Amino acid sequence: AILRASHQHPIKIMFPTIASVKEIRAAKEILATAQTQLRQAGIPFDEKMAVGIMVEVPAAVVMADKLAAEVDFFSIGTNDLSQYVMAADRNHPIVATLADGFEPAVLRMIEQTITAAREAGICVGVCGELASYPEATPILLGLGVNELSMNLPAIPDVKAMIAKMTMGEMEAIASTVLQLDSASAVREYLSDKLRGN
Repeated sequence: AILRASHQHPIKIMFPTIASVKEIRAAKEILATAQTQLRQAGIPFDEKMAVGIMVEVPAAVVMADKLAAEVDFFSIGTNDLSQYVMAADRNHPIVATLADGFEPAVLRMIEQTITAAREAGICVGVCGELASYPEATPILLGLGVNELSMNLPAIPDVKAMIAKMTMGEMEAIASTVLQLDSASAVREYLSDKLRGN
C-alpha cells in the first residue's frame, strides 16, 4: 500500500525499532519483494523512494555507522531512546522521570547517531517529545540535526527559538551540555543561557 501510494505522493518509508544490520537488510528484502510484485503486475510506484530507520534503541546507536550505509536517512525516536538508554519505562509511575531526553547520556547517544549520519552523507531527524521543546532546539540543531518532527502547536515556539540564535551559539550550547552530568544540570544551564537571548 505504501509503494502504491508513492506513485502520486512524496512518501518515504521508515522501519521502526531496528537494532541490527541484519534486521534492516531483512526489512529491505521484504520491501524489494513487494517492489518486484508491483513491477510484474505493471503497477507504478516511486522507484527512488527513500528508505530510513528509526534510531530508538542503544544497539542502533552503537551500530549507527553500519546502519547508515544501509539507508537514506535516520529518524531518532527520543521517547523510546530515552527509556532504553536510562533503563526506565516511561509509562511506569515510579521510574518514568528517569527516561529524560535531557539526560547527557541520551544527548551523547543523539550526538553519536548524528556523527555517523553525517559521515555517511545521510539526513538525520528527531521525533518524539524532545523535538517539541524549544529549549532543546539549540541542542539538537547545534549537534547537527537536519529535521525536527513535532506536533503542530509546538511549531511557533520552536521557530521563534531558531530565529533568535545563530548556528554558532547553538553549537556552543550543544557542546557545553554534553559535558554536564545530569538532566537537571542541562535544564539549569539552558534556563540561564536562554534567559539572556
